[in-house]
Amino acid sequence: MADNTPVNSQITDAVTQNNVKVLGEAPAQAMGLVYQTMAHSISLSMQNAMQTQGGLQQIGNAVTSSACKMILDSSGGGMGSNNGGGNQTG
Repeated sequence: MADNTPVNSQITDAVTQNNVKVLGEAPAQAMGLVYQTMAHSISLSMQNAMQTQGGLQQIGNAVTSSACKMILDSSGGGMGSNNGGGNQTG
């Protein structure tokens, strides 16, 4: 800077050094922010996949339960059935 300024040269040096420090750290901070954002996005995606898998498991359980009920209801001559077959007395 010019020597004939009313500002102290130590102050201008301190401000200049601070500006250089900030500009030097900016790329590292920017990449840190990018990495944090990416990690957060991936974690949300994994959480979404886990929730979807749990929902599909519930649907699978409901389908299996309904299929078993339909099989048991349609087997007219099963052990619990009283349709005239099997042992009769009288």
